[in-house]
Amino acid sequence: MKTLIKDVYVLTMNNKKDVYKNGYVLLEDDQILAVGSMQDLTKEAAYDKIIEGGHAIAMPGMINSHTHIGMIPFRSLGDDSPDRLRRFLFPLEKACMTKELAYHSAKYAIAEMQLAGVTTFMDMYYFENELAVATDEMGSRALLGETVIDFETCDTTEVYGGLKVAEEFIPKWLNHKLITPAIAPHAPNTNSPEALLEACRLSEKYNVPITMHLSEMDYEMQYFNEHYKTTPVEFLESIGFLKENSRLIAAHCIHLTDLDIELLEKFDVAVAHCIGANTKSAKGVARIHDMLAHNIRVGLGTDGPSSGNTLDLFTQMKLFANFHKTTLKDRGAFPAAEIVDLATMGGARALKLDDTVGSLEPGKKADLVLVETDSVNMFPLFDPYAVLVYSANASNVRDVFINGEAVVRNKRLIRYSLAALRETLYSHMGDFSKTAKIYAAE
Repeated sequence: MKTLIKDVYVLTMNNKKDVYKNGYVLLEDDQILAVGSMQDLTKEAAYDKIIEGGHAIAMPGMINSHTHIGMIPFRSLGDDSPDRLRRFLFPLEKACMTKELAYHSAKYAIAEMQLAGVTTFMDMYYFENELAVATDEMGSRALLGETVIDFETCDTTEVYGGLKVAEEFIPKWLNHKLITPAIAPHAPNTNSPEALLEACRLSEKYNVPITMHLSEMDYEMQYFNEHYKTTPVEFLESIGFLKENSRLIAAHCIHLTDLDIELLEKFDVAVAHCIGANTKSAKGVARIHDMLAHNIRVGLGTDGPSSGNTLDLFTQMKLFANFHKTTLKDRGAFPAAEIVDLATMGGARALKLDDTVGSLEPGKKADLVLVETDSVNMFPLFDPYAVLVYSANASNVRDVFINGEAVVRNKRLIRYSLAALRETLYSHMGDFSKTAKIYAAE
């Protein structure tokens, strides 16, 4: 089926950054067939469906390169606690997280992302099989990694039990059209060298991505300095975890040294940059300018809904601009077009999906977003990139297509009712909410 989206301001985000102020995007089934100016559109061509763009901005679907979709129930809990991870998150996950709660949280989180124009995401959590089912039902594109960590968790009674879970999970989802299974050792300091290398072996065996938190925590940095006289990145290199042409997507990477950056470049490690969560927790601002100068692939991430509180990339783009310009003391650093690139093609490159998504080009999958320009905050529109970074927010997303299928039209989900998803999730949060109140009172 051919679908014509007409009269839109097209930001292709291709290598040339082609822009069509009065343009169109033509879809055929799950692919982009053509992109161009309305004046060049062949009028005699037959279309099965025509969508009036209404001068919306047409852009590639945005890519959230790091999140934890099972953690919606944690949002707004203990936000100002200095040691939130160990005081609230780990204990509550062990005590209260179930596969049913994770599943319904995932559906709600994916709904939030779809309504914000995020069409692809990389997840690290527990019960990833249930999260994959939720992702399939919601129709999003995703890389999903089962967490491996050095203690019993909510989905396994074994230390490093995520390795066994991943061994079952990965083959089951290998050939899905939208889902790529992965493996996710939590961090270098929460895994033994043996567990890290076993995770690496599974990644190589099935040729799937591997993701982990890296150089994020102060105590992580202190641990490796005290025990090995290295940084976490140097440690991974020393045990043979880093490989040439790596499939590793490293989240955060806040505390990198010059040598660390050189090692990430050498081993082609991608970085998921979560500016919102990193600055909210006062951990610091990662050296993205230096990473990009070393040709490191960088995408934007939100972290989990408990860490950054939002799953949309409009927030991340704005925070990215503000913090990096301030850190570098350079208003001209990171022009808006470069930041939009990080949210689209940057994420695609980081996840090694850039031959499939990330730009509006013939032959790529039909993952695209229409951002309306009628709302009060969207006028005037001198520079569409600047509007997306500095003016727009998630509520301006009008239509979203994933793999050629509309999942959001006129700011409403197609497959599900948001109110119903919220009500169902809430109905599964009873024990969690009771226990959370106890932890908060301590």
